[in-house]
Amino acid sequence: MSDKAVITCALNGVLTDPKQHNVPVTPEQMAREARAAFNAGASIMHIHLRQQEATKGHLPSWEVSVSKEIQQAIREACPGVIINHTTGTSGPNYQGALDCVRETKPEIAACNAGSLNYLKVKADNTWAWPPMMFDNAVEKVQDYLDVMKVAGTIPEFECFGFDVGIVRCVGMYRQTGMYSGPLEYNFVMGVASGMPADPELLPILLKLKAPDAHWQVTAIGRGEIWPLHQRAADLGGHLRSGLEDTFYLGDGTKVTSNGQLVEGLAACARRAGREIASPVEARQIFGVRH
Repeated sequence: MSDKAVITCALNGVLTDPKQHNVPVTPEQMAREARAAFNAGASIMHIHLRQQEATKGHLPSWEVSVSKEIQQAIREACPGVIINHTTGTSGPNYQGALDCVRETKPEIAACNAGSLNYLKVKADNTWAWPPMMFDNAVEKVQDYLDVMKVAGTIPEFECFGFDVGIVRCVGMYRQTGMYSGPLEYNFVMGVASGMPADPELLPILLKLKAPDAHWQVTAIGRGEIWPLHQRAADLGGHLRSGLEDTFYLGDGTKVTSNGQLVEGLAACARRAGREIASPVEARQIFGVRH
């Protein structure tokens, strides 16, 4: 177990619409929300990029200039903070994501470790969106790993997993020489067509990950996800939440800021008898450059 718990805050995400939810979009908004999360104990900020035009904040962006502006604003607001950059894309064109990592050199970036049928069904038994494939073929993973190596960026292997095979694939990436650095797993749980947000799954996932690897859980859902956060804290995992993943605390309270969610994670860590890692300590734990 890691005595210190590193908290990551996922500030916005790609699906949350700022017209419907209080998610940050502009550099100023991202910095304000990052500061609230930072003050509550988060050392790492996971960022997604949105188009900056007033009516297009619900749409993703891969503009390097937008990434640079957002990262600079967050770093100025949160001294010593670690940036974790999104790379998630569907389809054959992911050059923009590669460019953002190459040009901005974030300390950490997501590296989706396998493919997933990304599905959700509404209460009326129709698709919430047209069924789609979140495709992450080995060749695509290799492209990301190659760029991250050049940028000095540590990959965080995202395991959505419609089965536990994606977790096992990460070990194969290192076994075959695709990647040779420190391993970080992010078990993404709660996607409707992926792993459920079930605390009882964690011992199985931990049995299958590389023994020397760090791990955390991304829990997607409402108030029901908080027992999973607590179990992750109890088992020595690092913690993540944010407006990308949920809008609710364990008692059903709807939050208005990322800071409230980070406060909830910090409470989970303390109930497990663990302290919260500072940014300096988080860099030491993950081997992030200073």
